[in-house]
Amino acid sequence: MLGGGRSADNSGGPQTGYFRDGKWTYEKQFDVPEEWASKRVTFEFEGVYRDAMVYINGALAGQWAGGYSRFHVSADPFLQYGRANTVRVDAQAHQDSRWYSGGGLHRPVSVLVGDLVHVTPTGLRLTTPDIDADLATVVAATEIVNEDVSTRVVGVLLEILDAGGEVVTSDRARVTLLAGERITTHQRAYVQRPSLWSVESPHLYHASVRLSDDSGPLDEASTHFGIRTVTADPIRGLRINGETVKLRGGAIHHDNGILGAADFADAAERRVRMLKAAGFNAVRSAHNPMSVALLDACDRLGMLVMDELFDVWTVAKSGDDYSRRFPQWWERDVDSLVAKDFNHPSVIMYSIGNEIIEAGTPHGTRLGRHIADRVRAQDPTRLVTHALQGMYIARDKIPALKAELGQDAAPVRGLNDYLGQVTHLIDALMASPVVGERLAEPASVLDVVGLNYGESRYVLDEEAYPNRVVVGSETFPTKIDRLWQLVTENPHVIGDFTWTAWDFLGEVGTGRHVYPEDQQVHRAPYPWLTAECGDIDIVGQRHPISYYREIVYGLTRTPYLAVRRPREDGYVIKPRAWTWTDVSPSWTFDVPDGSPLHVEAYAAAEEVEFRLNGTTVATVPVGTERNFVAEADVPYEPGVLEVVAYRDGAEVGRSALRTAGEPTRLSLETDRSELTADPQRLAHISITLVDGNGVLNPARDTKITIRVDGPGVLQGFGTGAPATEESFLDDSATSFKGRALAIVRATGETGRITVTGRAHGLPDASLEIDVVQAPIHHVTGEGQK
Repeated sequence: MLGGGRSADNSGGPQTGYFRDGKWTYEKQFDVPEEWASKRVTFEFEGVYRDAMVYINGALAGQWAGGYSRFHVSADPFLQYGRANTVRVDAQAHQDSRWYSGGGLHRPVSVLVGDLVHVTPTGLRLTTPDIDADLATVVAATEIVNEDVSTRVVGVLLEILDAGGEVVTSDRARVTLLAGERITTHQRAYVQRPSLWSVESPHLYHASVRLSDDSGPLDEASTHFGIRTVTADPIRGLRINGETVKLRGGAIHHDNGILGAADFADAAERRVRMLKAAGFNAVRSAHNPMSVALLDACDRLGMLVMDELFDVWTVAKSGDDYSRRFPQWWERDVDSLVAKDFNHPSVIMYSIGNEIIEAGTPHGTRLGRHIADRVRAQDPTRLVTHALQGMYIARDKIPALKAELGQDAAPVRGLNDYLGQVTHLIDALMASPVVGERLAEPASVLDVVGLNYGESRYVLDEEAYPNRVVVGSETFPTKIDRLWQLVTENPHVIGDFTWTAWDFLGEVGTGRHVYPEDQQVHRAPYPWLTAECGDIDIVGQRHPISYYREIVYGLTRTPYLAVRRPREDGYVIKPRAWTWTDVSPSWTFDVPDGSPLHVEAYAAAEEVEFRLNGTTVATVPVGTERNFVAEADVPYEPGVLEVVAYRDGAEVGRSALRTAGEPTRLSLETDRSELTADPQRLAHISITLVDGNGVLNPARDTKITIRVDGPGVLQGFGTGAPATEESFLDDSATSFKGRALAIVRATGETGRITVTGRAHGLPDASLEIDVVQAPIHHVTGEGQK
């Protein structure tokens, strides 16, 4: 879809970032050896957007309607052995998404080859029903199928390995399978002194199941898993391994910014690592099943996951969306989600839907119960939730409530006033008796009731429904101070998921700063590209709200300093809904000396002192107008602006901003200096415009060109600019606030990659990345690729 370009007209509009719809065809030849005639060959697709049709040698072999579910296609009836074969995949996207979906093959494709007696592709599932400090019980349920024409007797070896690769426990079994029979074995093994998986210590184990008979090895399936427990109740809240955990959560979309929807393990790991560094301990997939690569990263790094199934059920939200396919496909989508997530310890909760329009109706609730029951039937170890929204559940009551609140007569002075009215309306609606009544049945289906923008119900529900456990499944970022107080003070409220943790493509301009001269519309005009409501932008740079959140969470004592964008008219944008104040961490401005600039400091302190070039210019209390915020006007003077935070008269932390001189060079930094020769491996190169002292200059943006030499290609290049006509596929981009990001992908050859950045008037800058031989792994079953 990135290659199809963008336009104001003839595109998906502001919902999809003005990207054009399209149809895509992929075709690949592959050799099929003669010996595969006695094997079973399956294609595994982790995600094809959308309406995938799979052809092998011209014959339809399989299909899948949804764009985010993993599915399998049996190739055996269509293969021609001892010669080259052709696989073709067709996909399309057309007015079917409320955000940038991407298109075509956006997640990995694998070929699984197994014996006639084999573990099914998703057939190895592990649970840990009994855990204490001395011993953990591991139950391996393995689905085995015999596609031979005769009865087969096979041995089943289960091995559990620790992080160091040592076998810590094992079990052997023998199984007799008739021709065509499919059975599930259940083996118990016991891990002594288990290392439990948690956010702070994400210990992982490795499980493998090997099948063999008198002729030798037949098949193998393997997976990693974690030993941990998950419970939730209104008295003690959410508990992981018996310890209460409050979810510091954020919603994330599936796109990878300048990579579009393309899924790469290195991009997923970078994103999770940055989210955790910013204070998050949980993510919600919005609003579709999360990729395997992202789940793997959450497992390794200790990030909790709410994995979501659907954005629509049977009532449409956009022209040709999934509601048309839902009745015939939802059960298969549920099965796919559970099979994908089952062995991932990071997944603690399934969400059966987001703001489903019919959720509050009798028939909608009945359908929700069926979905939840199908999830629980396959995985009773995790919690089930649903992100419910009063604006949909009681939308027929909105006109009357607006009149009651006086909003019909109240003047609306631009988009900022409108957002203020919307937040007030949502609060009133969610607290209304009609929403409470209509929530009663859909909430009764759930283990945890998800409320989108529903904090006005938290205390009400505690009194009316004392057994109800609640999570803020989607919330306004600007309310995090009040929201986090509600979370910490109410045991039945287990956490908060902000909209959003990471910015995304589409739903353009949701959180943008709108001034009087701008179009006063909720969705921004072309060439807007991103939602501009994430704590972190699409290239990984934290916005001021992110640092504010970290302070509210109590995770840091270091104050944060930001400066409001100067305007001659003095117009001020106040924090409302998804829009934070228009500030940035810079003391580099093209204004006359002495011009008053408004500064904000975020601090968990009683007061802060602002110092300019060593001289105190203001000492102000924290929290006078906004919690955790101190504000002052400071006369501009180049140099160092510093903030010092105090509590009980003692300093608790300080930070500073320095004026940058004119840029003198490009600075290139990579997140890894070595790659394996695997075409799925990425290196992220951060590029900044800096002065002679290495200080970033955000005020002198310029065109930057990237050249890649050696065994690598430029996979994507761009910035966090929320509005641009530049393509991520080009080798040049205009820096945004002094920054850009280049992503280089290995080609599969070994050698040395040289990445060179060029900008007019500045010397070339380069760095090198070594590409070494990738290790060879031989695994089968679920793991065979």
